[in-house]
Amino acid sequence: MSFKVAAFHFAVIAFGLLFGAVDAADARTIQLVGLGDSLMAGFQLPPGDGFPAKLEAALKAKGLDVAIADAGVSGDTSSAGLSRVDWSVPDGTDGVILELGANDALRGIPPEQTEKNLEAIISRLKERNIPVLLAGMLAPPNMGPDFAVKFNAMYKRLADKYQLTLYPFFLDGVATHADLQLKDGMHPNPQGVDVMVQRFQPVATSFIGTIAAGAK
Repeated sequence: MSFKVAAFHFAVIAFGLLFGAVDAADARTIQLVGLGDSLMAGFQLPPGDGFPAKLEAALKAKGLDVAIADAGVSGDTSSAGLSRVDWSVPDGTDGVILELGANDALRGIPPEQTEKNLEAIISRLKERNIPVLLAGMLAPPNMGPDFAVKFNAMYKRLADKYQLTLYPFFLDGVATHADLQLKDGMHPNPQGVDVMVQRFQPVATSFIGTIAAGAK
C-alpha cells in the first residue's frame, strides 16, 4: 500500500470517528425533571405507575431518548416548591415540567401569591438556562367564581410572559371521570395516569424537540 493510499484511508477513518462522536453527543439522553406535588409524585400508586415514569416510557416508545426524574412531593404548595427548586433540579437538567398550584387552591391561598411563587420558580430556572414546560391547573368549583377567574388565568399569563410551553390543565380528561380517579376523587388511578400521559405526550414531544434544537 502506497503512502498516499494509506494516508487517504487514515483520513477517512478519522473523519468517520469524528462525526460518529458528534452523532453520539447529539444523541445523549435528554434529562427532564417533573417538579410538582402529589399529582406528579403518583400518590398511592405502585412504583412505575406515576406520571413521570409512564410519560418517560411513552416517549421512549416513540424513539425519544429521555429520562424524567420524579421531583413530586405530596402536599407541596407553590411556596414549598420554590423553597426546594434549587436542589430538586440538579445541574445537568435539560428541562423542567412544572406542575404546582393545586394545593394552593385547595388551601385557599390567594392566587396572587401562587402566581408570585410560580414566577419565582420560573425565574430561578431561567437564570440557569433551564427551559420550563408549565402544566396548569383549574381551581375547584367550591372556591367560587372570583377565585377561579384569578387562579385559572395565571398559568397562561406566566406562559405568555416568559414564552413557556403551556399545557393548560394537567388533569385534562381525568378530573370529571370518577372511574379514572382514586377513591378520594382528586388523584388519578393508573388508568387515569394513562389518559394524562396520552394527552400530555404531544406537548412533551414538542418541548423536547425545542430543547434538542437549542442544544445544537
